Amino acid sequence: MRFFKYHALGNDYLVIDPADCRVELTGLEIRLICHRNYGVGSDGILVGPLKVEGADFGLRIYNPDGSEAEKSGNGLRIFSRYLWDCGVVHDAPFSVLTAGGSVESRVHPGGRFVTVEMGRVSFESTEIPVKGTPREVLNETIIIQGRPWQFSAATIGNPHCVIIREEVSALEAKEVGPLIETNPLFPNRTNVQFMKILDRGNIRIEIWERGAGYTLASGSSSSAAAAVARRLGLCDEAVTVHMPGGKLDIKVSDEYLIVMTGPVTKVSEGTLSQEIFSQRL
Repeated sequence: MRFFKYHALGNDYLVIDPADCRVELTGLEIRLICHRNYGVGSDGILVGPLKVEGADFGLRIYNPDGSEAEKSGNGLRIFSRYLWDCGVVHDAPFSVLTAGGSVESRVHPGGRFVTVEMGRVSFESTEIPVKGTPREVLNETIIIQGRPWQFSAATIGNPHCVIIREEVSALEAKEVGPLIETNPLFPNRTNVQFMKILDRGNIRIEIWERGAGYTLASGSSSSAAAAVARRLGLCDEAVTVHMPGGKLDIKVSDEYLIVMTGPVTKVSEGTLSQEIFSQRL
C-alpha cells in the first residue's frame, strides 16, 4: 500500500490513493498506520482521489483514532498539493468534495502554497450542532470541572468551540480540550480552540482537535476562530492566525465565507508493510 506524507505547519497527513488499497481501511488499520511508534505516524489519513458527482475530486478524511472527519483545512491543502505533485491539477481552481461539503482549491506556482475557499461559517446551534433551543451560539457559558468557561461555537462543515483567553497555552489546551470535546453539549463532539486576540488583524490559537488531540495547526480551526473573532467585532476581514506550527492567512467575508491560504511541505513517500497490521493496540 503506497503512501505519501505531507505536513501543513506541523499538522501531518498521509495520502493514500484508493487504487492502492486492497480493501477499505478499517478503524484498527487507521489507528496502526497513524501510530507514532507502531506505524508511519500522522495526524490523519486522506483517502483520495475519489470519483464523485458534483465535484472534480472526492476525499475522505480519517482521524488517528479511526473516526472520520467531515472537513480539514490542512488536509485539503495537503490533498491539493498531492494532486499537483501527481500532475492531475495545475494552476486552475478545482473542486473537492468532502463529508463536510465542497470547496474550491488552487495551488500556487511552485506548489508550496495553497488557497482553499473553505465555505461558509455558521453559528447556528442546529447546524453545528449544540444542544438546546435553536440560536446563534455566541458568548455562552459551559461548566467544566466546576469552572465556568465562556465560549462561542461554529461550523464550517465540522464543529468548533472557541474560547477567548487573555493568554493561551498548550498545557491548557491539553488539559481542558478533551473535556470540552466530549461534553454532552456537543452531540458530535467538537474541535476546541483557545484564542487570544492580538489586534484586529491577528489572533493566536491553541488547538485540541476532535479525534486527534493536541495539534500544532489546523485550517478549519483557524477558519472558525477567525470567523468567531469577526462575528464578535474583535477582528476585521483579513486575519492572520498564529499557531505553534506557524501562520495561516484567513479572509472572512461579510457573509462569513472563508478563504484560507497557507503552506504545504512534502515529507516522504513509501510503501506500508502488510506486517504492521498483525499488531494489536
